[in-house]
Amino acid sequence: MLPQWALDIVRPTAALLSRLLWRIHWRHLEHIPDVGGVIITGNHQTYLDPFWIGSRIKRPVRFLAWDAAFSWPLVGRMMALFGSWPLNLEGHDPAPIRLSLQWVREGGAVVLFPEGGRGNSDGSMKKFKPGAVRMALEAGVPILPVTIRGGQKVWPNTFSFPRLRHSVEIIYHPLFVIEQREGEDVRECARRETERLAEIIGSAL
Repeated sequence: MLPQWALDIVRPTAALLSRLLWRIHWRHLEHIPDVGGVIITGNHQTYLDPFWIGSRIKRPVRFLAWDAAFSWPLVGRMMALFGSWPLNLEGHDPAPIRLSLQWVREGGAVVLFPEGGRGNSDGSMKKFKPGAVRMALEAGVPILPVTIRGGQKVWPNTFSFPRLRHSVEIIYHPLFVIEQREGEDVRECARRETERLAEIIGSAL
């Protein structure tokens, strides 16, 4: 991947380019923590989402991304350069999860998308998988929920390439702290808190 100093240069450039191409706006940047381990989760509307979310986060960030995308021309190379780790969506390889847990325990930030793929073409979300909540619970770190609104107009999942000049909003919510109830097992806690996370992210669509 690119060294951090290079990423620090590229990040504002990506934000400026996004503003020019898609009239993108970032809301409530004050909710982004400057330090401390955090898992950043958002709804997933386009392949540009990681760049949109990460371009205004002024700290080292890693991304968990669909492993198949790493074989795509240009896109796969860009993902690796920007700090993505390939994640098998069927859960056959635990190594990326272990890397992510170690990273956030050491104070880093990881971005992942609980839908496990792009959402519906009308902008609505698919059912969230509990992996992000389970990771936050295991690592003892909060979640930063992010809502992407309008991305489906830029790059519908029925299109091969993005369209220009559509407005997009990236909305950062207050930190979400997992609350495991007394006597509640991890699986039930993850299911309940995943539903609560989906409600927070979906509330701004």
